[in-house]
Amino acid sequence: MTQVTDHGGGVRSLRVPIPDNPLGHTLVYVVDTDRGPVLIDTGWDDPDSWNTLAQGLTACGTSVAEIHGVVITHHHPDHHGLSGRVRRASGAWIAMHAADTAVVRRTRQARPERWFTYMAAKLAAAGAPEEHIAPLRRPGRRTLPGLSPALPDRDIVPGELLDLPGRRLRAIWTPGHTPGHVCLHLEEAHPAQLPGHGRLFSGDHLLPGITPHIGLYEDPEDSGGPPCSSEAESLGDVTDPLGDYLDSLERVGRLAPAEILPAHQHPFSDAAARVGALLTHHESRLTDLLTLLAEPLTPWQLAERMEWNRPWDQIPYGSRTIAVSEAEAHLRRLVKLGRAEAVPGSEPVTYVAV
Repeated sequence: MTQVTDHGGGVRSLRVPIPDNPLGHTLVYVVDTDRGPVLIDTGWDDPDSWNTLAQGLTACGTSVAEIHGVVITHHHPDHHGLSGRVRRASGAWIAMHAADTAVVRRTRQARPERWFTYMAAKLAAAGAPEEHIAPLRRPGRRTLPGLSPALPDRDIVPGELLDLPGRRLRAIWTPGHTPGHVCLHLEEAHPAQLPGHGRLFSGDHLLPGITPHIGLYEDPEDSGGPPCSSEAESLGDVTDPLGDYLDSLERVGRLAPAEILPAHQHPFSDAAARVGALLTHHESRLTDLLTLLAEPLTPWQLAERMEWNRPWDQIPYGSRTIAVSEAEAHLRRLVKLGRAEAVPGSEPVTYVAV
């Protein structure tokens, strides 16, 4: 049976499973409006996930066919995966921030083999060993989850109210996890009269017990090649997703919502405390990385030495790739702050504290 939670005030959540993922599920929110229910995120494109979503909507007294619109916090497949199927079944519109819509458009246009070629080159430039890169070069690799996501038909404009009749839902741009990640502020009195300003659907930006992954905003069709190249200044002229994320955290902290409704785990209050903990975590991590960078290290070598939730040799293959991306995001922040720099002539490029 689908687990449905009533959060009061015409807001409910459904636990939609993510196949073979330790996160377990995505919390899909059902928000009542004067024109019918609107979903915030949809879950992974998988038969079991679809059945769970449909059963949950039935338990809420509605159905997929009655969905008026879909608001997507960000483009990742555990959030956006089922959007297209919902639209086909209901005629609902799909809204997303333009920066993430651009990612979706590129993803739909890129050939799967181009993604594998790009990922292999990027990992090689980051100093990954050949045994980690080899599976990406294996003949016959032609599928990758989330390569055919639905193209949204509405833009979410930061600072503006979404077109939800009878509701005041304002978009807060919170880049970092993805370039177009948004939180959604429900501007109303909290049903339980908790102190604060309304409720915030936080997507993956603010979670009660997980530090969100920081993405790199890369485009495999860029002519400039992978972001970690042999040129020593490579990280000085690229995006700074960790800096974006930290700025976004402070913005949410100033908003002071009464309750956070995240896309994973469970709702929580005291957003300011969680924001403070995450800011402290990242500052501590940057300090630790400067200690590690007393000697020149590639992004891969840095990831091997960083502290994770398990020893490096126990981290699965796919998670190691994500960990290297996380290490590079922190390297970019240090380079932008002038606290680390690339070593001229190193190949693959190494970085050292300054």
